[in-house]
Order: sequence, then structure tokens, then C-alpha cells
Amino acid sequence: MNQVLVSALQLGISLFLAPLVPGVINRVKAIMAGRRGQPLFQAYFDLAKLFSKGSVYSRTTTWVFRLGPSLGCAAALTALALLPWGAAGGLLSFEGDLILFAGLFGLMRFLTILAALDTGSAFEGMGASREAWFSALAEPALLLGLASLACTAQSLSLAQILSGPGIGGGRGAAVLLAAGAVFIVFLSENARIPVDDPNTHLELTMIHEVMVLDHSGVDFGYIQYGSFLKLWALGGLLVGILRPKTGLWAADLAAGLGGMLCVGIATGLVESLIARLRLARVPQLLVAAVAMSALALALSLVR
Repeated sequence: MNQVLVSALQLGISLFLAPLVPGVINRVKAIMAGRRGQPLFQAYFDLAKLFSKGSVYSRTTTWVFRLGPSLGCAAALTALALLPWGAAGGLLSFEGDLILFAGLFGLMRFLTILAALDTGSAFEGMGASREAWFSALAEPALLLGLASLACTAQSLSLAQILSGPGIGGGRGAAVLLAAGAVFIVFLSENARIPVDDPNTHLELTMIHEVMVLDHSGVDFGYIQYGSFLKLWALGGLLVGILRPKTGLWAADLAAGLGGMLCVGIATGLVESLIARLRLARVPQLLVAAVAMSALALALSLVR
């Protein structure tokens, strides 16, 4: 099959299945707690409800508030298009695309922070401040982790970096350290426990959720769907680091989807077994992720 068609097919499957991962996480948490829990496809129902509603805007907001959700969702979609799932690579693939991949998440965060500040609410400004502070520690961990993998692959292309043998290619220590750092970044960037709680309603402990309280209807739907795409993209990066590659697009796609299921289950187990950290302890976790990525880079350079 044509490589471009395979990449487009993989992107289409990712766009359709992205809202399913939060459902898997919630089902695992419900099983661990002995509850029935939400339906597996609850996120799809929520998106359909949000996109069928109109949006309400405060008179204090400007065009920045209105464009933030849609542009943030577009940034997440572009990052997902860069992510390779196997031999076919990503739909958008070029040398140096790993820098754009990481930068798009920063752009998405910047747009969300701008929209939160545009409301003029001190409450949303508090959440924006926390988001900026924690992301300043999460981004170096992600970039250093990608740099360690780039040194091993001798390439700045995600397609080349993630086309290796995974953890079984004689570079297990560096890959494990990079994967561990990416998993911590995955939890932090997606507002998951132990960094944040996406289901919290305690005003003084919210980080990400507090920034989107004034959004409604279609705009909030864009925010929710963009968060699902971001969850899938960073989870797919973690899966691509660890899983072996066969060179056959169907087998690689199946392995990738199975890996995403494992990511959802692992996230649900983490949220069931670990309590949320105090805000003062979150930077320590992110600094540990930076240290893991730096050590992975050191190990890659000495080989």
C-alpha cells in the first residue's frame, strides 16, 4: 500500500480513537475502586453534546479568547500528524520534525494560557501561572529525552528515531530512562495524577481545568478534543519508544494500538494506586524526569 495512504489511514484511526483512551483510564479506575463507572464511550457522548451547543462569551474577552480553543486543537492535530506509527512514518515527516513536535505542545499551552488571561479573572490567572511553571520543567525533560533518542538514531526525524528495535536493541538503559521521563511528562502534560486531577473540583488545587472554566459549547468541545489528541500523541510517542518494529504497516499499527491500550491501563493503575502530590512536590517529580532524560542523553553520547 502507498506510504502516504498508510500514514493517512493511521492518522484517521488516531483521530477517531483518541477519545477512547480516557474511557479506558476511567474504566480501569472504576474496576480498581469496585464501581460501575462511566461508559467506555462517555467521551464521545460528551463531545457530541458540546458540539451541538452554542458558546457564551463574556464582554471582557476579546478575539484571543475565541480563537484559543480552535487553534490549540489544530496544534494538537498537527503534532499527531507528525507522529509515526511504523514503517510508513507520519503524514508530515521531515528532518528535524521532533523539534516541531515538542514545540506544538508548547504552542497549544501558550494559547490556552493566553485565553485564560484574556478573561481578566484572577482565578484563571492563578491556574495559568501554575501551568507555565510546571511546563517550564516538563519541556526540558521531553526535549532531552528526544535528544537522547536522536543521538542513538543519528537523526532528527521522528520516523527514524522511532523506527528502531525499541527496548530490545542493545540500548535498553537509555531507552528505559527516556521512556520513564516521557511517561512523567505524559502525566504532567495531560493533567493526570500525581501531577493534577482532571476530575477535581477543589478550586485551590486545580491547574489545567481552572484555565478553561469560562469556555463553553463548541469552544469547550475543541479544548476537550484537543486534550484527547494530546493524550494520544504523547502516549503514542511513549509506545513508539518501547515497542519493537516489524516493518509491516499492519503489524506495526496493531502493535501501536495495543500499546495505546496498555498506556491507558497503566495510567488508570497509576491514578488508582498513587495519591496526588502536593503542589510544592510536583516540581521535584518533574526535575527527576529532567535528570532521567539527561542521564539517558549521557548514555547515548558515550556509546
